[in-house]
Amino acid sequence: MNRPRVLLADDHRIVAEGLRRLLEPEFDLVDVVEDGVALLAAAERHKPDVIVADIGMPTLNGIDALMELRKTQPQARVVFLTMHRDPAYLERARSAGALGFVLKHSAASELVVAVREALAGRSYVTPTMAHASDSPSRSGNGNPIEQLTPRQREILQLIVKGRLTKQIAAELSISTRTVEFHRLKMRQMLAARTTAELVRLALRHGLSDRPSDF
Repeated sequence: MNRPRVLLADDHRIVAEGLRRLLEPEFDLVDVVEDGVALLAAAERHKPDVIVADIGMPTLNGIDALMELRKTQPQARVVFLTMHRDPAYLERARSAGALGFVLKHSAASELVVAVREALAGRSYVTPTMAHASDSPSRSGNGNPIEQLTPRQREILQLIVKGRLTKQIAAELSISTRTVEFHRLKMRQMLAARTTAELVRLALRHGLSDRPSDF
């Protein structure tokens, strides 16, 4: 009997190795990738039964990667990992079509369960987050980050990760002038007076994840 096939995406090697040890006793790990673009390529190549992905990854974050993946694999089953407890992350993951949402510090006890549930077509959310997501304070006017273009979300994610303008330009193969143009445009669109406010807004609304071990 063939074991379920799982694709793992996490850009932190130590974390990825820990996740590998959790998954390998029960599942066939078909590949381990480090960013959202590589996730899309690996998903197309391997057609895994379940994808386990960190939300915050370089080049293309996990949620945006899932939204792209659904264009070619609408039935893709994805379990997300994150260190953040903000319900905005859960809301974005659900709206993108994720079946699982696990906090990294709970991965040791919950990740395998979440993958099993995803295989059965059922959702799994870290229990404390399942209650938090029902808070009425989240029923406002939606997520302002959604108005950004994919390129702007890429740049903002790298800003959150602490990249400088020259580093962002090199990583995305664009000019520093283009980076600065998008930075200014995002501040105008999101009514952020400074880059620090822009970062806080991004984190509050679940755009990016900071590095963390579980």
